[in-house]
Amino acid sequence: MKRRRPGTESCGQGWTRRGRGHLRRGPGYAVLAALLVAAAGSGCAAETGGSAPADPVRVAAARAGQPGGPPAAGAAGSVAAQAEKARRAQAARAVAAKKWGLAGTPLAPPAPPAVKPHLTTRKGFEVEGGDASLPPVFTTVPTDKKIVFLTMDDGDDKDPELLKMMSELNIPYSAFLSDYLVRDDYAYFKEAQVRGVVLGNHTLNHRYLPGLSHDEQTREICDQQDIIEQQYGERPRLFRPPYGNYNGDTLRIAKSCGITAVPLWAAEAFPDRMEWREEDQDLHPGDIILTHFRGKKDWKGSMPDMIRNVMKVITDKGYAVARLEDYV
Repeated sequence: MKRRRPGTESCGQGWTRRGRGHLRRGPGYAVLAALLVAAAGSGCAAETGGSAPADPVRVAAARAGQPGGPPAAGAAGSVAAQAEKARRAQAARAVAAKKWGLAGTPLAPPAPPAVKPHLTTRKGFEVEGGDASLPPVFTTVPTDKKIVFLTMDDGDDKDPELLKMMSELNIPYSAFLSDYLVRDDYAYFKEAQVRGVVLGNHTLNHRYLPGLSHDEQTREICDQQDIIEQQYGERPRLFRPPYGNYNGDTLRIAKSCGITAVPLWAAEAFPDRMEWREEDQDLHPGDIILTHFRGKKDWKGSMPDMIRNVMKVITDKGYAVARLEDYV
């Protein structure tokens, strides 16, 4: 999967441009019941933000230290307490996996490293006149752990089921946003941010950057930096150029307005298939997986369908999904 020009690449135009699960009583329900008993008396109604009935999966996940709730009580820092917290979190994830129709329970990632790995530009992805001062461009993060990173681009489809699904499964992902697709509903991505999603820069209008002048590239990249900071309170560190295409100006401009790294991708996920950059058509430790905020009008499935497909591939191969920003 090489970098290609518009019309032959994904990330906005190439391959295609552009249900709610039900909790059933079964083997996993006993696990959920145990988690809910453990959570009794701890103010579960707060999980729903009012008087509406609490979603049992979200409550259980919250009480197990998942997004949406306080960490489990106990002797913080003790090995036993941390082990119990991890056990409860994985039990909640197993219940959520059944609710959302996953083929298996996603594996838990290891603790992030105390020191982030040193990143360099992938061989063959250098720019003329570039040096180590420019943001590195890479498709895989250096690690020996069986982890991969999930990233979503553009921002066209804004499926509320995706937000709930990813929170209940406790699967981290990073979003790279293009303003022309996001501006009609900034609040959707604010909710994603509240749930732990880090928002990155994917330019204002998703244009082919090497074909633009220096000033035009500056507007596409740096103005998007300003908008994300204004809307979400944080200036992105990570930038993904549309179609994976860039030149020396792109990287120098990105650096000038706060970008420190340019993660591309090693594989791309769709609801019905995977597409691979490497010849072995497989995952590797530290690989970055690309997908898009798209739905049934563009794809053979919904965003939750895509997650079910990509998580089956990841889990079957023995990998866990880690948080990209913990490593980059």
